[in-house]
Amino acid sequence: MNHSITILTTQMSFLLLLFLYVTTFHKTISTKVSCNEKDREILLIFKKGIIDSYGRLSTWVTKNDCCVWEGVHCDNITRRVTQLDLSPNFKDEQPKYLKGEINLCILELEFLSHLDLSSNDFHVISIPSIQYNITHASKLSYLDLSWNDYIHMDNLDWLSPLSSLKYLSLSGIDLQKNTNWPQAIATLSSLLELHLQYSNLNNLVLNQSIKFLNFSSIVTLDFSHNNFTSHLPNGFFNLTKDITYIDFSWSNILGEIPSSLLNLRNLRHLDLSNNQLLGSIPEGIGQLAHIQFLDLSMNMLSGFIPPTLGNLSHIYFLSIGFNNFTGEISNIIFSKLSSITVLDLSNSNVVFQFELDWVPPFQLYSLYLPHTNQGPNFPSWIYTQKSLQILDLSSSGISFVNRNKFLSIIQGIYDLYLSNNSISLDISNLTLIKGGNLKLDHNSFIGGLPNISPMAELVDLSYNSFSGSIPDTWNKSKKLNYINLWSNRLSGEVSVDLSSSHLYYINLGKNEFSGTIPVKLSQNLQVVILRANKFEGNIPTQLFNLSHLYHLDLAHNKLSGSMPKCLYNLTHMVTFIVETWWSEIIIDLFTKGQDYVYQVMPDRRTIDLSSNSLSGDLPSELFELVQIQTLNLSHNNFTGTIPKTVGGMKNMESLDLSSNKLYGEIPQSMILLNFLEYLNLSNNNLKGKIPVGTQLQSFNASSFIGNLNLCGAPLNNCTTEEENPKTATPSRENKDDGSIKESLYLGMGVGFAVGFWGICGSLFLIRKWRHTYFQFVDGVGDKLYVTLMLKLNNFHRN
Repeated sequence: MNHSITILTTQMSFLLLLFLYVTTFHKTISTKVSCNEKDREILLIFKKGIIDSYGRLSTWVTKNDCCVWEGVHCDNITRRVTQLDLSPNFKDEQPKYLKGEINLCILELEFLSHLDLSSNDFHVISIPSIQYNITHASKLSYLDLSWNDYIHMDNLDWLSPLSSLKYLSLSGIDLQKNTNWPQAIATLSSLLELHLQYSNLNNLVLNQSIKFLNFSSIVTLDFSHNNFTSHLPNGFFNLTKDITYIDFSWSNILGEIPSSLLNLRNLRHLDLSNNQLLGSIPEGIGQLAHIQFLDLSMNMLSGFIPPTLGNLSHIYFLSIGFNNFTGEISNIIFSKLSSITVLDLSNSNVVFQFELDWVPPFQLYSLYLPHTNQGPNFPSWIYTQKSLQILDLSSSGISFVNRNKFLSIIQGIYDLYLSNNSISLDISNLTLIKGGNLKLDHNSFIGGLPNISPMAELVDLSYNSFSGSIPDTWNKSKKLNYINLWSNRLSGEVSVDLSSSHLYYINLGKNEFSGTIPVKLSQNLQVVILRANKFEGNIPTQLFNLSHLYHLDLAHNKLSGSMPKCLYNLTHMVTFIVETWWSEIIIDLFTKGQDYVYQVMPDRRTIDLSSNSLSGDLPSELFELVQIQTLNLSHNNFTGTIPKTVGGMKNMESLDLSSNKLYGEIPQSMILLNFLEYLNLSNNNLKGKIPVGTQLQSFNASSFIGNLNLCGAPLNNCTTEEENPKTATPSRENKDDGSIKESLYLGMGVGFAVGFWGICGSLFLIRKWRHTYFQFVDGVGDKLYVTLMLKLNNFHRN
């Protein structure tokens, strides 16, 4: 017994020592063995084509083990490169993008299974000239080259050796000239996911290679944002029944929804939105029992909404808006959809027949019903949706709400859109807890402004009847980027903080705000509209140092003083730059001589300071803003001449300098304004001849009237002196004649004065002479009277 125990103990000790030896040996191997030399060489060749502005590849040097290089992963035992991931980290404050060339020599890495070069700024892909160089890449299962910088690829033959590939994304790479892409994809027998978004793929029907397409193993298929301009071929969806994800949105697909789609019983995501699909939704849509996401919106589908949609019990996202459906839709269709969280029936002409006491089996997160006929009462079933974060009932004919329920439901909504209704309610005591986007414009709301959330980003309360001042609580909203309070009855000084760097748009026009214009302004402001208020004082210099500003409207206020004398740092009005982020603003504007509804767009440059009491000379800096298209300085007290630099404003379409006190000649350079559609220089003190040019003579006389010394077409012809007021000089003879006339007139004037005061002065100073003079005058008057009466008597007798 003891002997057996001894033997067992000896064996266990040996095994333990052996285990410790092997473990130590492997640790030694793993610490001492560096990456494969061939792998290192391939990586360094790949690096040569890369422009590394941020130093991401600073560790890629020969003295370091390539397995510790940025983005490189090796097998712990073999130390062969298995993964290369150089996609930028978007968690960084400044993502570090790589530029230059993608050299597909990287596919020569024999054990590479994962390659991700997505979301950089690579602009070209270099394919090895000898195809067998990348035959070793048969182990590659994941390849992502998507979302780089306008890469064009005319050949996908290099994909054929990648027989193990399961995931392929070439989204954002232009494949328009690659007509054989279906053949290349067909060689990838193991492929499970294919992403070809924004690949500029075109007509599927005309592409003869489509017959080679084999999606027998595909589970995810994304062809969104292409330009097929054709219907989907009948056999296109003869796919594996295991497919779960199909996206053909924004791809200009024509025709009807293919019936073969209904055979894909495991489909969970189907997006055919934003195409030109016709016909009706197939009744068999209810067969897709596992569907969770269905988007057929923004097509030209018609007919009735099939009740079989109500069989999709697993659906959480349903969007069928922006189509041409007719008929009725009742709450019965939604009675089984307990999982739905997003419902979009936007722009639908169907009649909604929902029972007043209906309580849905679901709790929505997002509800979109704009441009539908819901009114006049606010839909009562929406009051039951306590989880709503996004609600859009714009233009839905709503006039009446249950005050308490309405205020309760909207205060917790993050994005609220109720524009273009007729809701009349005092919401001054409302505090919006979450509000990110708040659009209540074009209603009849009264009372004070509501208290907005500190998280608010966009606030549009225009075209209402709000009154009072802006609440102090608005100053807590540091993320505001858009404020539109146009056309209300608001008053007082502007107390809201406009200095937040997030603020891009401010429109306080058509109210009764007073005081001076705030000087603490966001440096990112693009649009400033303070039109039709009671602002007074000078225009702040800060307004002309906003480099992103492209629309400034201070018209119809009480502003005074001269224009700021500073360097106008309005970069966007000198260099044409279209902002990538902007939001629509539609206002009533007076430009080109008439009132009309105007849409403020980022490609329009406007300055309107009209109808104030501004004075002084027109600053030349203003006329160096060469990208301005509309400039209105009319109805002020500006003096001086029109700067000659006006001719450099080549993009000018509307120029109004009327009703000022400008003098001098119209600059000859104005004939260079070839895009000018509206001009008004009337009611000034301009003189001389209107410059001759096709553009200026195309305007009628009303553009120039009220300038007494101005002449030339379209006004009256000029005299020599009017045409050349500066250069006209009289001849010697004329000078002599003028001198003689001046002497004659001077002598006559002096003689008249001496004679007049010599007689009248004597009569005034000497009494005897004065009495004698008046007796003489009376005697002459009496004789004239008697003579006249005798003549009249003789005339009557005869």
